[in-house]
Amino acid sequence: MPSHSRILVLHLAGQYPLGGIGWQAIHYLVGLARLGHDVYYVEDSASPPYDPRLKSVVEDCGYGVEFLGRTMERFGLGDRWAYRDIVHDRCYGLPRARVDRLYREADALVNVCGASQLREEHLRCPIRIYVQTDPVHDQILVAEKNTRSLDILAAHTHHFTYGENLGHPDCPVPLQVFNWRPTRPPVVLDLWEARVDSASECFTTIGTWENVSKDIRFGGTTYYWSKHVNFLRFANLPSLTFQPLELALENLDPETSLLLSEKGWRLADAFERSRDTVAYQQHIYASRGEFTVAKDLVVRTCSGWFSDRSACYLAAGKPVVTQETGFSKSVPTGRGLFAFSTPEEAAAAIEEINRDYADHCRAAREIAAGYFSSDHVLAELCRDAGL
Repeated sequence: MPSHSRILVLHLAGQYPLGGIGWQAIHYLVGLARLGHDVYYVEDSASPPYDPRLKSVVEDCGYGVEFLGRTMERFGLGDRWAYRDIVHDRCYGLPRARVDRLYREADALVNVCGASQLREEHLRCPIRIYVQTDPVHDQILVAEKNTRSLDILAAHTHHFTYGENLGHPDCPVPLQVFNWRPTRPPVVLDLWEARVDSASECFTTIGTWENVSKDIRFGGTTYYWSKHVNFLRFANLPSLTFQPLELALENLDPETSLLLSEKGWRLADAFERSRDTVAYQQHIYASRGEFTVAKDLVVRTCSGWFSDRSACYLAAGKPVVTQETGFSKSVPTGRGLFAFSTPEEAAAAIEEINRDYADHCRAAREIAAGYFSSDHVLAELCRDAGL
C-alpha cells in the first residue's frame, strides 16, 4: 500500500448540518490531507436530512447541501465533496460518475460515525475503516447477536472506537467478533487559535438535551444514550459556584428550560451557536471554558469516551470540566482538563481553574497538542489500518 493513499471520508454533515458535525468531518478531511493523503468527502447514506431551522427531518436536502458546500469551500475542499440524494436520485458537488469512479479507485474509506451502511460500490475499497464515535451500543448489539449490527460491522475491514477503556477490567462492555482499536477525536491544531481572555465570562457547552432512539438494556440494566439523565443529576451545580454556566441544548422543552433557569443556568439558542463552523468556533472562542456531562451509556460503563467538541475547546485554549467516563486513565487531568463524578468535584474544578486561569488555558492547549492532534491521532489510525 502506498504511503500516500486516496481516502474517502464518509460522514453525515449534510444530513445534520450543524457546526459541530461540520467540524468533525473537517478534522478528518484536513487532518488526513495534511498527512499527504488524497482525500474526498462522500455522503450517500440514504437517510433523510434534518433541518435545524425546523427542528425536523425533511425531504428537501437543499439546506444541508448548501451547508456542506459552504463548509467544504471554507477549508479548501470545494471540489472534493459529494452529497448523493438517493431518494431523488441526484448527486450534488461531484457528479455521480466521478463518485462511482472514486469507489473503484480509492485505497480506503473512513466511515466516521458509521454514517453509511456499506453497499456493493463501497466494498470495492480494499480498506474500509469504521470509526465508532459513540461507543458501547454497537458492542452490546454484537454480544446479543443482532444480525443487522453484525452485518453492518462485518462490511468493514478495521474497527476503531472512541471508547478507549473498552476491554479493560473496569469496563463491563463485552467485546466479541471484532477487534476494536482505540482512537481519539482528532483536531487540526492550526485551524484553532489559542484564545486566552480572562474577561470571558461563561463556562458553556453545546449539544442535545435528550436522545431517545438508542437506549439499550444490558445485564438487566437500562443504559440511556442521552445526556439529559446526567444534566439533571448536576442541575444544582450553579448553587455551588459563583461561575456563570451556560447551556445551549437542542430539544429542550419549556418545562425543563424553566427548571434549569430557576436552578441558575443560563440558556442559549443551540442553533444560533452552531449554525455553521464559523458560529460554532466563535462561540467556543468567546467561552471561558467548557462544563459538560456525557451520555449515561458511556459514563456508567466506564468506556473511556472523550468528546470531539471538548477537544475543540482544548484546542482553543479553553479549560474543560467534563464528566468522568474513564478517559482520565489515558489523558492527563488536573490542569487544563478536569474529570468529575459529583457536583462538588465539578465545582471544585471550576474554582481551581479560576485561581490561575491563564495557566489552565495554556495547559488546555498543551493537552490538545499532545493527545488530540490530528497529526498523531490520524497517523496512528492509518498505520493500524495498513495505510
